[in-house]
Amino acid sequence: MKAAFQGVHGAYSELASKQLLGSRVRTLPCESFADVFDAVAGGAAERGILPIENSLAGSIHQNYDLLLDRDLHIVGEAYLKVEHALLCHPSASLRAITEVRSHPQALAQCSGFFAKNKGIKPAPYFDTAGAAESLAREAPIHIGAIASAYAAELYGLKVLKRNLQNHADNFTRFLAVAKRPLPAKRSTTAGLPFKTSLAFMPKRNAVGSLHAILGVIAGRGIDLLKIESRPNPLSPFEYWFYADLAGGPGALAVAQALRELEPLVSRLKILGGYPRAPRAGSRPVPANRSKHA
Repeated sequence: MKAAFQGVHGAYSELASKQLLGSRVRTLPCESFADVFDAVAGGAAERGILPIENSLAGSIHQNYDLLLDRDLHIVGEAYLKVEHALLCHPSASLRAITEVRSHPQALAQCSGFFAKNKGIKPAPYFDTAGAAESLAREAPIHIGAIASAYAAELYGLKVLKRNLQNHADNFTRFLAVAKRPLPAKRSTTAGLPFKTSLAFMPKRNAVGSLHAILGVIAGRGIDLLKIESRPNPLSPFEYWFYADLAGGPGALAVAQALRELEPLVSRLKILGGYPRAPRAGSRPVPANRSKHA
């Protein structure tokens, strides 16, 4: 199987593809998240691997918007622990480093390191692994990069420091998308806890519409795992809501809730039903045992 991801080889998204699909997965680097969707839709890859939220920085809204706009389906998820390392040319040393390149978010997540090392300047770069690749290509001894230890191995760089991030529990949730959804019946036969992701727009000028929608979900005994809103670009001050429900689309409670939601919303899109991944270091997620299931 081939998986498309945004960035260059060595990116955290590539590590997530191996976690989701196995170490033998073939990977296809893409310049942008939109290119990942295009690669899957066009058949250049069977799966697209997308970061969707970080435990510190929050949601990656561009990918939520792409899930809504494009006709791909979520078929899997994984939580990857982000462990930033300080990389350099093999002949360099920490004393020689005056600048460190990385993605702006990675630099922010390692702000404590820069606070303690005033002589080292953070330099924004388009990608963590791209910063590592640039060191291997340019061979500067005074510039470092913040990326994964996997990127250091890939590009023949030296790891000066590990776990540079401010917070030890720094996780990113990744999604796998495909052209076809998983069969709905699989969520009731696989013996694994499933999750359903959907996007909906409440009917305008309907008092209490969001309350009624949430009441349908609660009334069916379904755990609402996440909900957030995003502006509708086609209509100012109108909002889409993205929600994750415990249980697959084929589960009786979820299927009934989705039918009951239809008259309460102006638009509804099922983004995917897929196995629910346990977070690293946590206990396995119990299956939904709703009395309606």
